[in-house]
Amino acid sequence: MNKVCEERLRTLIDQGPQNILSGGRKGVEKESLRVSEDGRLSGRPHPVELGSALTNKYVTTDFSEALLEFVTPAFSHTWETLHFLTDIHQFAYAQLSDELLWPASMPCVIMPDGEIPLAQYGSSNVAKMKTVYRNGLGYRYGRNMQTIAGIHFNYSLPDKFWPLFRETEKSDHHSDAFRSTHYLGLIRNFRRFGWLVLYLFGASPALCKSFVRGTDSDLPELDQGSLYEPYGTSLRMGNLGYTSETQAAINISLNDLDSYVRDLSAAIDTPEPTYEKIGVRVDGEYRQLTVNKLQIENEYYSPVRPKRAARSGERPTAALQRGGIEYVEIRSLDLNVFDPVGVNQNTMRFMEAFLIYCMLSDSPPLDSAGFDEAEHNQGGTSKSGRNPDLKLLRQGKEVSLKVWAEDILQGVRAVAEVIDAGELSSDYVQATDAQLELVRNSEATPSARILTDLNDGNVGFFHYALGCAKQQIDYFSALAPLSPERSGMFEQEVRESIERQAQIEVSDRISFEEYLDSYFHS
Repeated sequence: MNKVCEERLRTLIDQGPQNILSGGRKGVEKESLRVSEDGRLSGRPHPVELGSALTNKYVTTDFSEALLEFVTPAFSHTWETLHFLTDIHQFAYAQLSDELLWPASMPCVIMPDGEIPLAQYGSSNVAKMKTVYRNGLGYRYGRNMQTIAGIHFNYSLPDKFWPLFRETEKSDHHSDAFRSTHYLGLIRNFRRFGWLVLYLFGASPALCKSFVRGTDSDLPELDQGSLYEPYGTSLRMGNLGYTSETQAAINISLNDLDSYVRDLSAAIDTPEPTYEKIGVRVDGEYRQLTVNKLQIENEYYSPVRPKRAARSGERPTAALQRGGIEYVEIRSLDLNVFDPVGVNQNTMRFMEAFLIYCMLSDSPPLDSAGFDEAEHNQGGTSKSGRNPDLKLLRQGKEVSLKVWAEDILQGVRAVAEVIDAGELSSDYVQATDAQLELVRNSEATPSARILTDLNDGNVGFFHYALGCAKQQIDYFSALAPLSPERSGMFEQEVRESIERQAQIEVSDRISFEEYLDSYFHS
């Protein structure tokens, strides 16, 4: 166990209340593709019955009109988060008529790249900007890559934690600066240890051949329509997923908040020759927002991001500068086809304890060698995480994944014990112990279970995932109806979101060109 983490835990236990680590805020953003009953990517517009994708707090879209995103508020208890996410699914399914939600991270049979529909948000300037940004992503990385779905887990430690932690650390930094410093420590350690999330929760070891249409792939064939990695865990997080040479060349410091904002802003302001060839406005149509390395902050892909809720019209970097880091967003969780909503309480409980472990552990600055090592470990685990011979790099030296994982889990379990003591339960320890069993038995991981199902059932990825989708709609159909209060809340949000979008559209007073100029130079 990390000695710094052990010492900090002991101090917090000695000097703080029993529930010092309990009650952290947990929210989920869950993406799912809308598909037809035969599993094809939907070409229909976003259902009006789900309200405005621009302004609905709970149901929006990501890259494509077909890529739904369900957003929960942040709750103190995992059961609240899971309950709310389940309710969103139940409400959405009631509006989808004859469509299904694709249950896997890797997409279904998709149409040629240029035919994948971009998300539309209306006629306002902010709506146009969102669509043009997505068009730029399509030109830069391909639209098919943007149809990959995942779970984003948002977490912040409880408010009561910070004053005591600042006191025990004997810090004279302002509270906002102190919190940001230690959230960045968490983020650096998540980059170091985040390969463990891919091993434990990766659920994308196979994919449909249509995803790599027109490209050379060295993946073995599972059947005529499927490719896979025999020891793969999360192909979504590897070379087939959220990677590009340009992004890999962008160096964003995680060592202090000013450097992070500086580097991210520089990438947004620096032209990229490859993107200059695409152009911004060609034949009167916008292809992308800018020719720079990043169009906006959100384009920078990272498995973890520092976040603060932005005010209306405020850029994410400006929000961070205003008040520091408020929470972290974890982006490396695959959709779990074995869970009706793609995630379960055990996963969320473990992630909470794991993130606190990352926070309390020693987290020295991360240099280029450290980044390279983290990328090496993530790539290796994504492609071959269940290979018993796999070696990762820890401070330049090879180490067995299982040996390192058990070491980390020892520390996570100690954190879980403190959380459980505050909640008078054993839930977090049980969640951590369940992950320890996966380390000791890789065949019980979600990725291995999927490949076992595919092989035992002599079925390809597409038909397997389609079968899971149909099982999930049966699950939601069998649930008791939503309470009148919850159903009414969602229906009211649908109506009000449409009204809010209309108000935004009539309030525009400047051209789109003026709007973009103001946004990028404010």
